[in-house]
Amino acid sequence: MRPRLRFMTCGSVDDGKSTLLGRLLHDSGAVFDDELDALKTASGKLGQGDGVDLALLLDGLEAEREQGITIDVSYRYFSTANRAFIAADAPGHEQYTRNMATAASNSELAVILVDARKGLLTQTLRHATIASLMGIRHVLLAVNKMDLVSFDQAIFDGIAGRFSEFAAALSFKSIAAIPLSARDGDNVVSSSARTPWYQGRDLRTYLEAIDAEDDLSAAPFRLPVQWINRPVPDFRGYAGTIAGGTIRKGDPILVSRSKRIGHVARIILSSRDVETAAAGDSVTLLIDEDLDVARGDLLADARHPPRSAAQFAGYLIWLDESELIPGRPYIMKAGTQQTHVTVTALKHQLDVNTLSKHAARTLALNQIGFCNFSAVEPVQFDPYTENRTTGGVILVDRYSNATVAAGMIAFDLRRDSTVPLQQTTVTAASRSAMKHQRPAILWFTGLSGAGKSTIANLVDARLNAHGVHTYLLDGDNIRHGLNKDLGFTEADRAENIRRAGEVAKLMLDAGLVVLCSFISPFRAERQMVRELVATGSFVEVFVDTPIEECIARDPKGLYKRALAGEIKNFTGLDQPYEAPDAPEIHLATASQSADASAEQVIERLRALKLI
Repeated sequence: MRPRLRFMTCGSVDDGKSTLLGRLLHDSGAVFDDELDALKTASGKLGQGDGVDLALLLDGLEAEREQGITIDVSYRYFSTANRAFIAADAPGHEQYTRNMATAASNSELAVILVDARKGLLTQTLRHATIASLMGIRHVLLAVNKMDLVSFDQAIFDGIAGRFSEFAAALSFKSIAAIPLSARDGDNVVSSSARTPWYQGRDLRTYLEAIDAEDDLSAAPFRLPVQWINRPVPDFRGYAGTIAGGTIRKGDPILVSRSKRIGHVARIILSSRDVETAAAGDSVTLLIDEDLDVARGDLLADARHPPRSAAQFAGYLIWLDESELIPGRPYIMKAGTQQTHVTVTALKHQLDVNTLSKHAARTLALNQIGFCNFSAVEPVQFDPYTENRTTGGVILVDRYSNATVAAGMIAFDLRRDSTVPLQQTTVTAASRSAMKHQRPAILWFTGLSGAGKSTIANLVDARLNAHGVHTYLLDGDNIRHGLNKDLGFTEADRAENIRRAGEVAKLMLDAGLVVLCSFISPFRAERQMVRELVATGSFVEVFVDTPIEECIARDPKGLYKRALAGEIKNFTGLDQPYEAPDAPEIHLATASQSADASAEQVIERLRALKLI
């Protein structure tokens, strides 16, 4: 079998990535006659005259052909006499960086294109940095459009030299550079007479010869369980693709989550029993013990287990228009595992132009940072540098279900067991029993001026008159003490609610009914507080007042100042407010008084048997 190479082309927009791959396919005899006829027709429609635009081989979407850009990742499978290839053509536009990162995660080598006229651009360096972070260890700098600079050796040497200096700080094992013209085919599948000063290999020869394959079969065994196979009652198989190592019948195998150990009884590969299987094989394993294994579990070599930690650190490539919000919970998918995770600290942001590290509080679209993470349950992983499958993660927004980041776990923080929970004699149940009440968090949310504090204060007074032990946490008051270091950016607002939620949780544990009055504009943060406590202990009170009514009331003069431009990031004006989807209590304050609203809350609490 011919060895296989998975490579990608990347770089800035219009540097000729699709044209280069098209030329490589065409000149390698990998384009069928009917494909070539279709290309001629498509090229004519797009104003190419009698010429053939080879980029159209990869730009399959109509929008790509019309705009002359690559949007999605295009994959082509082809082979030469010496090697088989899977080529991925990644888009160059910044807004499609997520697609480039996807291509990089499945590639062993990156061909980074540079327009000889423009030199190294920010996007060129960003793609090189992402390729390195995503585990690519071999890079080829293709200095394209040399025909437009008269095949000037000095220009090529300057670009190649600057790139080598930049890439020296990255984790590449090999760096090569080739001068070429993708349009005319110079140095693509044969050496060009127009570059007599270049004595190196052409692109195809380089790709055929490079040894870029990682020997994952020598790594510890890892199998993310994708499916539990039970065709008949007495058959229970665990199916997935081996992400690392080799497995043999009789080997001890660990269920990483439960730490239970069994032995491999059968290995089924392509519907037949085999004695052994290795990385890349899709298998079904049968274990001799009756172990609790579910989809998402990681089966591993019992002698070399993966890391298990709820707190860990690693790189994030941010892929969403909305910024990263430290403290906000996201869904994290690690292989077949899924859990909720928060970024507890952004240690630094990486400057893709200089690779220097800068302090930052958030990440914007296409920015890269090194972060600390905290998951709600331990994650089973290997460092990304050791295994790209078990060390790679993605973050997903809980509400939009959009993928917002790609991550690479570096190491665990070794905090999970160093600070164990201290068990106390007096319990939360005994504290609430002593007070003869059921503790709860009443979370009042709404726009500034909606009447949250007024209504919460009235409810507090009525509960107090009924002998209920309470405490009122008001957003304005908290900002004078615990949260006085926070501003009003989206990240600071999230941290404001996180801290308030933790304080409310402690007061709940003390047996109190805690009234919390916070704008808390984002559903994600309110949901985060809800998930801190037991089901039924969090009561969301939506103080629903139209923005026009709030502006008319303006009890503190804040709207007037915000409309005059004196206050930035004001909720309801230049920052959004996300209304609750299904609050336990909905107060329409535009049509009823504060007293009536307070009484509505009291009656609802009685119905919920909280008082």
